[in-house]
Amino acid sequence: TRKIWHRNNRSTHFGAKQSKKSTMKGLYCKLSEAGEVKFIIQETSVPTTIGNHQVKVQVKGCALSPVDIKLCEDLKLQREQFPVGREIAGVVLQVGPKVTFFQPDDEVVGILPLDAEVSGLCDVVLIDEYDLVQKPEKVSWFEAAGAIKDGLRAYTALHTLARMAVGHTLLVLDGASPFGLLAIQLAHYHGVKVLATAVSPEDQKVLEQLRPSVARVIGVWDSKVDVVDSCLEETGGLGVDIVIDAGVRLYEEEPEIKKHLPHKHDIITLLGVGGHWVTTEDNLQLDPPDSRSLFLKAASVSFLNEEVWEASRARQGRYLHIMKDVVEKLATGTFRPLVENPVPLYEATVSMEMVQKRQLRKRVVVKL
Repeated sequence: TRKIWHRNNRSTHFGAKQSKKSTMKGLYCKLSEAGEVKFIIQETSVPTTIGNHQVKVQVKGCALSPVDIKLCEDLKLQREQFPVGREIAGVVLQVGPKVTFFQPDDEVVGILPLDAEVSGLCDVVLIDEYDLVQKPEKVSWFEAAGAIKDGLRAYTALHTLARMAVGHTLLVLDGASPFGLLAIQLAHYHGVKVLATAVSPEDQKVLEQLRPSVARVIGVWDSKVDVVDSCLEETGGLGVDIVIDAGVRLYEEEPEIKKHLPHKHDIITLLGVGGHWVTTEDNLQLDPPDSRSLFLKAASVSFLNEEVWEASRARQGRYLHIMKDVVEKLATGTFRPLVENPVPLYEATVSMEMVQKRQLRKRVVVKL
């Protein structure tokens, strides 16, 4: 697995005979013996010798997303500390001898690979040219960094997995999350009818104010509201074509934190014939009756893991095409991400702790 994720042998030191290093401050994540996650800003040595296909970028903004420790462990990427902050926007300082896409002073945005050894919160990073796209001038550093991963995720869910088409009906669970909003905006752009759930009255307000408007906002914070009834009523009993969940309940008895999530049976019930269920639940368990229901509807279940784009050399062009499209949609106003006011580096640890616990409703971007 390590090989697959090492980006076709274009690792951080590719092309360097003897990698010179310098020290820079970055944000890192350490695991305690009890398995608790701790975030620290510290000086680390970073390579300065540029590889053939590498670009040296001065980082202007870096978005914070939760660190998926389990995924890193599954991919054998264990280390003493994980670099934090992968979605970056900045200015090209220097390019490697074989770089064709960029030149110095270009404004760029991209995502550091999972096996990157440096934090995106370092002042300067070396990154493969195949992980970057040009940033339109009118898009701010913070919008670009804050939307690139959610945009990639929305594309993966709706285009790659669900094959959305004009006239489809989509249900986005937790529609006011940073990812949910971009999924709704992308679906509207393609002529899809959108229903969305709101987990709080504040989220309901955000969703009701969206333009183009959501066909129905389902306030699941109100125990009297039933998501299945609402969806079937809205679709004349036919069910929805696509569901994107934000986690599901697998059992009747679940912790309080999961009480607003729909049960897996609810999702299967509200899916229409030939429907696509795109799930973020990595340990989804389907029993034989669940599979039977899905079979009778000729429905499908897909797992949403946008990190997979970097695992295949054959998908590299598609990956770059999606990232280009995301920034273009930011430039035209199709994508309007919810981004917090940029935070300074010294506040990054506190912000990251809140991001990891999923306590914030807007995307956090660190200003460098």
